[in-house]
Amino acid sequence: MILTSNFSNNLDYFYQKISYDTACKKILSFRLILAHILKYCVKEFHDCDIQDIAFRYIEGEPQINEVAVHQDYPDRIHSMNSEDKSGSDGDIYYDIKFYAVAPHHGEMIKIILNVEAQNDFYPGYPIVKRAVYYGSRMISSQYGTEFVDSHYEDIKKVYSIWICTNPSKKRENSITRYELTEQNMIGNVKEKKENYDLISVIMICLASEENESNEKLLRLLEVLLSNKRKLQEKKEILEEEYGISMTSGEEKEMKNMCNLSEGIERNGIMKGIKQGIEKGIEKGIEQGIEKGKDLFFVESIQNLMINLHVSINKAMELLNAPQEKREIYRKAVLQKLN
Repeated sequence: MILTSNFSNNLDYFYQKISYDTACKKILSFRLILAHILKYCVKEFHDCDIQDIAFRYIEGEPQINEVAVHQDYPDRIHSMNSEDKSGSDGDIYYDIKFYAVAPHHGEMIKIILNVEAQNDFYPGYPIVKRAVYYGSRMISSQYGTEFVDSHYEDIKKVYSIWICTNPSKKRENSITRYELTEQNMIGNVKEKKENYDLISVIMICLASEENESNEKLLRLLEVLLSNKRKLQEKKEILEEEYGISMTSGEEKEMKNMCNLSEGIERNGIMKGIKQGIEKGIEKGIEQGIEKGKDLFFVESIQNLMINLHVSINKAMELLNAPQEKREIYRKAVLQKLN
């Protein structure tokens, strides 16, 4: 079957792509990398030393793809390992989630942070809205973990930070903050800022090497996530410009990411997927174009769910299934699985 062989080729790609995405998240979760992101993006850390942020203020180990966004019934105090599901939305996880404490008027305040790596800036909806939603979920999920009953004073501030590697030209080399502010419509009232300044969304938009930025954080992230720079070049820039010397474990992760990137480019996997889909569609013409395409997507979604253990939403996203047909595919797949 052409569709079956095409799926096998596609599955190889998805294994590599998911491995590459995971490697990128591991790189971004290095303490010194997170420390640079916090210093330049989170105002509570602007005046802090990078080393202090990395080894004094970041709490515990950052969690990668472990904490579910849709946590309707979180465990009690500080349960960050919850993988609860929310109805039919499937399992969607924060890329990187962690706690940090920051100096604030002589006291230490706790902040909950989420860092997301985003390759597609226009996936069919505004990324900023998704970022606000993630931040809102981080606030609402604090009930039962950070505060109980009516103790809203214990709500911790959250940051949702998005690193976008393929933005539009007008967005390239930019860092933008979205947050709550106080605006007096009538009168002149002054509320304590910490009582409403509870959510900030940061959009970090990178550019290619051809249009690289001299701004410190943008250059650091471009170097880290570049699929063209070699491992040795990355190491030299990190050491000479940022004073970051990787441990043997960190260097291994960086090498793995570089190898995966080279493998994807060398094998022309993306081109192979396109050709495979085109062949699947050609086969579908003999049986009816729509029937062939729908069969391809339904079988591929089901196989991705079984082999890669991803949700039905994630499988359709990976396959770039047509938005207008996703509900049809969802019902067909669930019927086959049941």
